Amino acid sequence: MATPPTTPRSTALPHDIEWRLPRHPRSVGRARTLLREQARMWKLPDDVTETAVLLLSELMTNAYRHAKVPPGREIRARCVETDGRLRLTVTDASDVLPVVRETGPEDESGRGLPLVAALADDWGAEPRPCGIGKTVWCELRCAPELP
Repeated sequence: MATPPTTPRSTALPHDIEWRLPRHPRSVGRARTLLREQARMWKLPDDVTETAVLLLSELMTNAYRHAKVPPGREIRARCVETDGRLRLTVTDASDVLPVVRETGPEDESGRGLPLVAALADDWGAEPRPCGIGKTVWCELRCAPELP
């Protein structure tokens, strides 16, 4: 009796972690620290880690500063590494989607999303399916592209 051919499958599971942090300025630094530690455990390249930490910091800062929601709401930061890509998501309880705006040399803020757009391989924002809040995400390649 012949055995059916098998298709080789990847045995590596995706890396996936989520942190729930209070909507507070200190949560931005905490998220950076947690991501650095996780990236070290996942053995991500240093350059990818540093870019990811910067991008997560920008997304967390936007959620903390601009999500005008009742006290006690959390910000969720999630990192998923699979198939050579690292996806960072930040979810808050505000329904207002972010807008990239042009900044001038005198502006003291407003450069976060342009920085995300410039450094990430892809990014976007969408309302949460449950109808409360939004998720802003970005992706980075963490493995060399194949020719």
